[in-house]
Amino acid sequence: MKNKTSPIPHPFVKWAGGKRQLISKIERYLPKKYNTYIEPFVGGGALFFHLKPLEATLIDNNKELINCYKVIKNDLAGLIEMLKLHKNEKDYYYRIREIDRNQEEFKKWSDVERASRTIYMNRCCYNGLYRVNSKGFFNVPFGRYKNPLFCDEKNLNAVQKVLKNANIIWGDFEECLHFATKGDLIYFDPPYHPLSDTANFTGYTKDNFGKGSQERLFDVFDELNRRGCFIILSNSYNEFILELYESYRIIVINAKRAINSDPTKRGEIKEVLVLNY
Repeated sequence: MKNKTSPIPHPFVKWAGGKRQLISKIERYLPKKYNTYIEPFVGGGALFFHLKPLEATLIDNNKELINCYKVIKNDLAGLIEMLKLHKNEKDYYYRIREIDRNQEEFKKWSDVERASRTIYMNRCCYNGLYRVNSKGFFNVPFGRYKNPLFCDEKNLNAVQKVLKNANIIWGDFEECLHFATKGDLIYFDPPYHPLSDTANFTGYTKDNFGKGSQERLFDVFDELNRRGCFIILSNSYNEFILELYESYRIIVINAKRAINSDPTKRGEIKEVLVLNY
């Protein structure tokens, strides 16, 4: 009788700038040994799910996303039950999308209801894009997919197993300073610094991640370096980032631009990996 292999976990949401396609390139630069894995911009968590670390701290300032991680960890059965109730219909999608406009009503929703809404919309919206407006309301249109998989039970069960020992935190990336110690591995995957003024997409939350935020992130990078942590950071290839991290090891890699409204611009672009070792 053949042994059944456990499914390999992968991101349960689509996320702009997700790293699934770059894992093989990032992995070659990982330290052979490290203590706790810390990811302060966890997003879809592609590298985390690939590594499956025994100890991890996952941080993101997207409240609804972090709620999904916590619900999968603590009440997966309830989440799956709720996900099965959703429908791949345009009118239904927009009714679900508009619910948070009534904040008093939305506050009454349970964590499981909110998580099912987030995952459902992410899988059914246009291009799998997570974007909110200045008021923090999700505003991506319906995607018109024939059969979107918004209740992937096998993967959700695999994800839950990996999250078993993970510390999951809703907060700013600076929160990592409360946890990181010598020998820990920190992977930063922030909203990328734009290549141009018109390419500035940072709409994961209602707060923009501008030049000042990039500089604040550099200060955190510096502090973690002083503590003796292993640090890897992904960002766009541009003069500002190259100058900001010029005292560290910079590796240029090629990546495919997966999300762009113009199909002709979905080609390979340069990105950087910044390492302190």
